[in-house]
Amino acid sequence: MNSANRLKLSILDFIHIYKGTEATKSLQNMTEMVQLAEQWGFNRYWFTEHHNTTTLMGTSPDLLSLHAAAHTKSIRVGSGGIMLPNHSPLKVMENFTLLEGLYPGRIDLGIGRASGTDGRTMLALLRSRELMEVNDFPEQLDNLLSFFDRNFEENHPFSHINPPGDKSMVPDMFMLGSSEGGLHFALEKGLGFVFAAHLAPQLAIPMLRAYHAGFKPSSYLSEPQSMLTTIVITAETEEEAQYIAGPAELMWAQMSTGTRNLTFPTPEDAKNHTYTPHEELARERNKERFVIGSVGQVAEQLQQMAKASLVDEIMIADFYPNQESRKKGHELLAKELGLLQGEQ
Repeated sequence: MNSANRLKLSILDFIHIYKGTEATKSLQNMTEMVQLAEQWGFNRYWFTEHHNTTTLMGTSPDLLSLHAAAHTKSIRVGSGGIMLPNHSPLKVMENFTLLEGLYPGRIDLGIGRASGTDGRTMLALLRSRELMEVNDFPEQLDNLLSFFDRNFEENHPFSHINPPGDKSMVPDMFMLGSSEGGLHFALEKGLGFVFAAHLAPQLAIPMLRAYHAGFKPSSYLSEPQSMLTTIVITAETEEEAQYIAGPAELMWAQMSTGTRNLTFPTPEDAKNHTYTPHEELARERNKERFVIGSVGQVAEQLQQMAKASLVDEIMIADFYPNQESRKKGHELLAKELGLLQGEQ
């Protein structure tokens, strides 16, 4: 495959705490995985932000990005994303300026519009009932970009705040989206755009094509930069991949029927589970959230998705049920798509 046309792959890590393991083991798994991802030719390694979820350790994408960057040499790392309603724009700017200063040219800031958690947890994060009642994301985003650009208007209350560093210490920035809202802000500000196809699979292609059609160059990007995120589970054979995907399919079916704080089941748990009628219906409806199959089948499907959505990069939302299967799956796909030097 011509390297210029080669599909790039990246990983979105939720840092799952697998059944029967400890949180510290999940963090050790992440450290191993980001180092292997770099070795196998993956382009980026991002971390999600979740709160009040006992089965995920991804609470602080900025701290995780610092750790990942410190344990690698070249792979890009960052947030997928920082859920801006939970944060002070100034503090986000300061943290990512530090990251960019420490690891120049390797840091990504993916920005989310939702809190990504329940109301009570959001109150604990914000410490303000008043803030919970307003949607000030547009102002938050304006402030974040103005802090990075150091271009507040003179009469703005923040115009005399002078963070250390300079405008060269700015990460690559992306709007995250699973609807038209994220698309709107990506186009308005001229940022990169990442669409969560695992959350809204039917919207992925039209939203990403609309981004390319509507993009205008900005101080951040001269041309559109977009990615599609989806759940990918692969193995040497389709049968093995279906078995490995069982836990993720079960989790998503149960989440779709209202269950929270699920322990990540094992493949045997999923195989032996008897689906309720509601879970079975949810499982069928969820099929578009997943790309499951042998490595050849998955590679072909990802190529088709990339072509249809006009992206040159797919970000894998990592829902493998254990460290062994995720390492095997990611390596197989990297080799199949020629990410490793000298492959294909």
